[in-house]
Amino acid sequence: MTSAPLVTVFGSLHYDIAVNGPARPRKGETVTGTSWYPKCGGKGGNQAVSAARAGARTEMIGAVADDDFGRTLIANLSRKGVGHAHVRRDAERSTGMSVAIFDADGDYGAVIVSGSNLTLGNADVEAAGHLLATSAVLVLQNEIPDAANVAAAKRVRSTGGEVLLNAAPARTLSPELAALVDVLVVNAIEAEMLSGTDVVETLEGALAAARRLAGSYPHVVVTAGGAGVAYANAQGETLTLDPIRITVASTHGAGDEFIGVLAASRAKGLGFPEALDLANRAAAKLVSTPEDQRD
Repeated sequence: MTSAPLVTVFGSLHYDIAVNGPARPRKGETVTGTSWYPKCGGKGGNQAVSAARAGARTEMIGAVADDDFGRTLIANLSRKGVGHAHVRRDAERSTGMSVAIFDADGDYGAVIVSGSNLTLGNADVEAAGHLLATSAVLVLQNEIPDAANVAAAKRVRSTGGEVLLNAAPARTLSPELAALVDVLVVNAIEAEMLSGTDVVETLEGALAAARRLAGSYPHVVVTAGGAGVAYANAQGETLTLDPIRITVASTHGAGDEFIGVLAASRAKGLGFPEALDLANRAAAKLVSTPEDQRD
């Protein structure tokens, strides 16, 4: 019997500490918070969990330390149905972590300490060679070294898999990595940086940025939050999705949910119109769900 198509996520794992308060502090300001709680995260980990929840066979390649944070992250992947045989235990660095501060409107700002995520590289790609060679979709982000992303993308492209890069956080991509990307997914800020367009605040602006980036990438998706989603490809085809009207509980993790569902849908063979619609609906549902009610 043929195995289901595989989504492999090569990327970051962070132990997150979320803090709720009335507002995010300004420079030099102390704000009294109302609550805090731990959460398993990292863009890579979040996207892997999302892909598995969307029904894809999903494997994670990453690195954590042999500490309490690392053990908690591994247990979470296992509980959420994500394979983790290639999540390496690093003896030199601590597990990656982050602190996210949420305001009363559900928006947030975060600081990450990458730790063991920065040790990912060629050795991890070689160790997971068979996994990468059989992946229908490889999901990458910018929370691990560019050279590691390049090595993984080369392996997947050599066997016909699709490389999806969520270029977040925003940073300049190496020409070598850019040439290996099949699907580029960026938010408004990342789209502005990579495309050189004006501020992306509207759906029309998101589409303009997607069209410009499609001159360099086969498929481009710009997620513009409450403005909607824009898509363009190298053949000149475009698509826009209007925002889904919901009551915002928390925007945390919306982008990762979108990526995971998009990757799962592509692995199942869905075209971009249907895959983007499913991803958009999943992200909207997550945003409307309070953090303490998410599975």
